[in-house]
Amino acid sequence: MNPSIDISYSLDRLNINTVNRTNQVTKTAGGKGLNVARVIHDLQGDVLATGMLGGIHGAFITSELEKAEIKHDFVTIKEETRNSIAVLHEGNQTEILESGPIVSEDEQAKFSDKFRELLDLAEIITISGSLPKGLPHDFYQQLVQAAQAHGVKVLLDTSGVSLEKVLSSQNKPYMIKPNLEELENLLEKTFSLEHLEDIQLALVEPLFKGIEWIIVSLGKEGAIAKHRDMFYRVTIPEINVLNPVGSGDATIAGFAYAMTKKLNPYEILRMCMATGMANVRERITGHVDLANVKNYFSKVEVKKSRDSLINN
Repeated sequence: MNPSIDISYSLDRLNINTVNRTNQVTKTAGGKGLNVARVIHDLQGDVLATGMLGGIHGAFITSELEKAEIKHDFVTIKEETRNSIAVLHEGNQTEILESGPIVSEDEQAKFSDKFRELLDLAEIITISGSLPKGLPHDFYQQLVQAAQAHGVKVLLDTSGVSLEKVLSSQNKPYMIKPNLEELENLLEKTFSLEHLEDIQLALVEPLFKGIEWIIVSLGKEGAIAKHRDMFYRVTIPEINVLNPVGSGDATIAGFAYAMTKKLNPYEILRMCMATGMANVRERITGHVDLANVKNYFSKVEVKKSRDSLINN
């Protein structure tokens, strides 16, 4: 709902309060949802991108999607689509994110109508990122409810109030993917990687009832996943990181793609971790190489947790 032009600057060193120069610049049609769409397209999945676009930046995003031959159907808004800037320096990533346009009530209504039209075409909906100003905090809740009425599964990757509103409603998404920090903020608790059983215990709280899949990303430590009443510990190999931007979005893309292929839970987790890892090997955000995906798929380890807190 809040796409952007993703601009990445690579610097050997970021110097404060002076001029920094670089010839390593990438500009891509971005935002979390479009990263997901690109990775699914790279996986040769059938994907259509939608949302809201406005102004010169919106036109740039449309042209980039057309160059990539990614299907799209966006609602046009009056205000300008935002920029998102990432500065990669000394092994760090510093981001400057614009808040984005203000969406009018009429534009909101037009998108809601568009969304319901597109539901007739969809097997899976992925919803990613923040909401632009002007949309109510429960807007994702409305989309989840509409999708469920059409029998379409929703994979939701958001945080903060938007996530809270969805989780507090009766209409739950099929899957959510918080990272550890987002889970801590949501539950107002602190977790340690040395006590992973505490994370498992948190995922059986009433707030998460009715969600088929929960994947808690642990960065280089892999993930903890809950599918129905079973927990899985996912570990990944150590790899050299070129560009970490969009790796979480690639994970969502891999999960969605794996679902369309009717893979089992072990294979779903291997696929979504493999696409997340393959993304960090690409300098352009939101892309994967199929050879890397296949390679990492075979190296991801998925085990059922020895502590089944639900069954005890």
